[in-house]
Amino acid sequence: MTLNDITPVNTGDIFRLYGYQYRIKHKLPLQQQKAMFAIQNCRTPVLGSHADKCEQCGHIRISNNSCRNRHCPQCQHINRTVWVDKIAHELLATKYFHIVFTIPSELNRVTLVNQKTMYDILFKSASESILMLAKNEKRLNAHTGMVAVLHTWGQNLSEHPHLHTLVPAGGWNENLQRWINSGEKFFLPSKVISAVFKAKFISFFKLAYQNNELKFEGEIKHLKLKSNFRMLVDTLYKKKWVVFCEKPFKNHIHIINYLGRYSHSVAIDNSRIKGIVDNDVVFNWKDYNDGGKNKIMKLHAEEFIRRYLLHVLPKRYCKIRYYGIFANRCRKRILTLCRKALKQIYLKSVFTGLTWQKKLLMITGIDFTLCSECGTGLMKPIVLSNVSRGSP
Repeated sequence: MTLNDITPVNTGDIFRLYGYQYRIKHKLPLQQQKAMFAIQNCRTPVLGSHADKCEQCGHIRISNNSCRNRHCPQCQHINRTVWVDKIAHELLATKYFHIVFTIPSELNRVTLVNQKTMYDILFKSASESILMLAKNEKRLNAHTGMVAVLHTWGQNLSEHPHLHTLVPAGGWNENLQRWINSGEKFFLPSKVISAVFKAKFISFFKLAYQNNELKFEGEIKHLKLKSNFRMLVDTLYKKKWVVFCEKPFKNHIHIINYLGRYSHSVAIDNSRIKGIVDNDVVFNWKDYNDGGKNKIMKLHAEEFIRRYLLHVLPKRYCKIRYYGIFANRCRKRILTLCRKALKQIYLKSVFTGLTWQKKLLMITGIDFTLCSECGTGLMKPIVLSNVSRGSP
């Protein structure tokens, strides 16, 4: 059997086929249950429907509701596009660095059990490292900023917590009241960033342990003992922590689009899934240990679901954060000064104030307000006795 013979499926299909069996076997946290239910029933009658009627020809269109869950691969395309455009308009007209902060694999299981605490430590350690080093008089001697996006998975869907960040090649000097550009090749030496990030992360990690903010269950239950925890910390100190820093791009849109892949998605896009063969999910992946070659992977459907659910975030957890000059408290004053110094005119996003129908039209070319039958009449919401109304 070749890939051409496989019946195409998406994540929702996989959850519908194997989700019930998986829930019977495993006790799932509430957030995973909610995400699974949403993805499984997205755009099906289970979530209800809504109806629209053409004012001109009377044609009635009934549509199933979307789940709008942020872990659903079907519901985030518009949000992703709008976010990318918004960030592109808000950022300063300068070069940017793409910096990736990764934690050692020894912390993967601890992070999985303590998602909120460990992700917070990751955000805090990375942001403080960049902002502190930039303010150093021997470095940039300026107040810089960062846009950080949490990414928790690798190409094979396993745990791989790391941050993709966007950092401007420069910063604002409050005393001089001017913009300071960094060097052409390096914002800060990667080795220096790695060392500071490592020290800060381990310090916050130890503090969380001392304050009893960490849980140790299952495979990491032994870390409750102080001696075992100290052994883990010693291992972390000995490990080489890697912070990857790309050279600055003249066009920051490239990096923003790259971040957009992770800002409103989880685990795997439906486009990578080829189908199901003998209860195995077949999908594309890049093997970065083999030069980034494109390969085909097969996972049993239950293992696929298990790995997918690993990346369901805690309730209301914010995976996109802004620091320094991009923080909300700085945007009105400091960003205005930076734009003035860089002779940049601020333009709002083209999606500002638009309805979801107009956003859909701009992004996909589909006019949801136009009747598909007569082609000229406008569709207006109506209530039918046998249709449950809801948001699309």
